[in-house]
Amino acid sequence: MLVPLTDDASELGAEIGVFGGSGFYEFLDKVTIVEPATPFGPPAAPLAVGTIGGRRVAFLARHGRHHEYAAHRVPFRANVWAMASLGVRSIVAPCSVGSLQPDLHPGEFVVVDQLVDRTHGRPDTFHDVGAPTGTPGAAGPVHHQTFADPYDPGVRRALLQAAGDVEGVAVHDGGTMVVINGPRFSTRAESAWFRTMGWHVVNMTGTPEAVLAAEAGIPYASVALITDYDAGVDGREPVTMDAVFAMVEQNVDNVRRLITAAVPHLPA
Repeated sequence: MLVPLTDDASELGAEIGVFGGSGFYEFLDKVTIVEPATPFGPPAAPLAVGTIGGRRVAFLARHGRHHEYAAHRVPFRANVWAMASLGVRSIVAPCSVGSLQPDLHPGEFVVVDQLVDRTHGRPDTFHDVGAPTGTPGAAGPVHHQTFADPYDPGVRRALLQAAGDVEGVAVHDGGTMVVINGPRFSTRAESAWFRTMGWHVVNMTGTPEAVLAAEAGIPYASVALITDYDAGVDGREPVTMDAVFAMVEQNVDNVRRLITAAVPHLPA
C-alpha cells in the first residue's frame, strides 16, 4: 500500500529505523510504503514501514532502491529527516566497510564505537545558515552538537546481544571507523596511514548520517560488514567495486538475521 507522508505520521507506529541496502525491503511484514517530502528534498527512496518480531520498523535504502546514489551524493539530511518525521526512537545503520587490520576478516561484522570523519563538502547539519524555512537552525541560535560518543550504547548493546543469538556470524565489539569521501577507494599511502593511526575499518557513508541522527535526538548505532581488506593490508590485492558488491550479496542474509535478532532488544 502506498500512502503520502503527512505532518502527523504517528499512525504508522514506526519505532525503529533501519538504513541499509535495497535487499532489506524483503524482510518486513505487512508493509506500507510512504513517500515523504522533507525541507531538504526527497530522501534516497520511499520508506517501507512494516513489522519484525512484533516491532514496527521503518526501512530506507540509503543509496536508493537501485543504488543510484554514490556515497558522496546520498541525501543524508533528507534521509534522516524522513526517519525523524515518522517518530522512530532508534536507528540501526548497517554498512559496508574495508578492513584496515589483518585480524579483521571479510564476512565478519564490527559494532563500531568511534568514528573519524575524513569527508568534505557534504551538508552535515540541520542547523545551517540558509537552511529551509521551518527547519531547526534556519533562524535560530548557533548549535554545537555533543558527539564525543557517536554511537548510542543501548543500540550497540542490542546489536551485540543479537550477535550471540545468530549462528555462524562473527561480530567484533568496538572499533574505529574512518569515513572517507569516496567514490574512490583509498590509496596505499592513505590506507597505511589509517592503519598506523590504529583505526579498524574504512567506510564512505558513516558521516554525516551519525551526526544528523544525533542532532535529531535519535539513538543511533552502526553494524559494519567487512567486505574486503583495504589497499595493501596484509599484502592483499587492491579492492574493487565488484568484489565489494559480491561480498555484500553473499552476506545480506547474515545482516538481515543479525538485525532481526536485534529488533526485540532495541530501546522502546
